Amino acid sequence: MDVVMGYLDTYVFDGVYNQAAALTSTTPLPRDSLLRQSLSLFVFIYAYIVAFYFGTAGLSYRFIYDKKQESHPKFLPRQKLLEMACASRALPTITLMTVPWIMGQLHGYSMVYKEWSKFGYVYLGVSAVMFILFTDFCIYWVHRLEHHPLVYANCHKLHHKWIVCTPYASHAFHPVDGYLQSLPYHMAVFIFPMHEYVYLALFAFVNVWSVMIHDGEYMASNGIVNGAAHHTVHHLYFNYNYGQFTTLFDRLFNTYRKPSQEIYDRSRRNSKTVQAAQAQDIDTALPTLENKKTQ
Repeated sequence: MDVVMGYLDTYVFDGVYNQAAALTSTTPLPRDSLLRQSLSLFVFIYAYIVAFYFGTAGLSYRFIYDKKQESHPKFLPRQKLLEMACASRALPTITLMTVPWIMGQLHGYSMVYKEWSKFGYVYLGVSAVMFILFTDFCIYWVHRLEHHPLVYANCHKLHHKWIVCTPYASHAFHPVDGYLQSLPYHMAVFIFPMHEYVYLALFAFVNVWSVMIHDGEYMASNGIVNGAAHHTVHHLYFNYNYGQFTTLFDRLFNTYRKPSQEIYDRSRRNSKTVQAAQAQDIDTALPTLENKKTQ
């Protein structure tokens, strides 16, 4: 992250802070000022996530998302706009809570490193696999605990408002929910070494992945990858498929539910009969589930 901030300081923030100082007749904040670093990080992270969210979700909605899903009985009126509004309210708070983790990286408390050969080139790939497995395990348990009655109603329930999702649902959650599920991505580099560019690439990937598992397009019936089909099962039936990238931990801890075949078949999943049956199942199960989760 220091590489990114170095470029931003040189080409953006130096000028901004110098201009602010000139307008207020004060001394410009130096680059090593904690206040300046915190402000700069907030602006950068917020701008990045907003651009990435609306850009990636927008492209997915335009070119990939199966818009016939919007005729599903459980698709809410104006849902796409509601999802975007929900995400827009959550992202500033999530950004604010994220800044201390990035500050820790900038000040050398993480295990991010710069030299490509420091741990060998094979380790670059190994660390990427470690990152996926570590974050998948942690998010599994964060997500599962968010379904506990003491947590669900005040935190995670908002995200389950979107039973039939669009890509814009990917970041449409309560800010504490979004922050808790993002924590493993920040924690990883404080636990094991990662090259800075591998980490930045994976950080971009996880944001794309969050959109992909909400895009309603189920490209492959893969029992290991926790793709959109598996996550659709989670939104439809609530207590299954808590994982983020793989089904490994759902299988280990008995929360795996295999997607039915009509989910993979576009014509069948858009069938009024299939959609009506899904809606009936949800209407039957939801009162009991919600009651358990809010008691």
